[in-house]
Amino acid sequence: MVTAKDIMTTNVVTVKPDTTIGDFAALLVKHGISGAPVTNADGSLAGIVTENDLISQNKRLHIPTVVSFLDAAIYLESSKRFAEEVKRVTASTVGDICAKKVVTITEDTELSDIATLMAEKKIHLLPVVKSGKVVGIVGKRDVVRAVAQGK
Repeated sequence: MVTAKDIMTTNVVTVKPDTTIGDFAALLVKHGISGAPVTNADGSLAGIVTENDLISQNKRLHIPTVVSFLDAAIYLESSKRFAEEVKRVTASTVGDICAKKVVTITEDTELSDIATLMAEKKIHLLPVVKSGKVVGIVGKRDVVRAVAQGK
């Protein structure tokens, strides 16, 4: 049975929460990767940031529809979502745009479970964690490579 340990990349490129957006974008291009785990100073996992986060950060800001009634502003859409979008668009560091709720796997996670997680949760990168530290990463390409090699 094929596990994460058999297909994961062990030389993981990571970033810190205070890495600038520009530095992160340059890192993606330099290493030809689609994202990276965000780690704290002690090496523990703090989040994950991907190309999609950069794209979302650069999209147009959608201004919610507001109705004025008796000197009050009534949002017809979620004001919380708007506040989150403003924070994302104005972000300057990876810590501001990364996903903090990260789905992780262990070295013993089977290939079929990895594929299921990726498909059902629409996740493209899964950090492999051991004792709270990132020891590898499995991406879509790793899964496709394993299938192509008949693993």
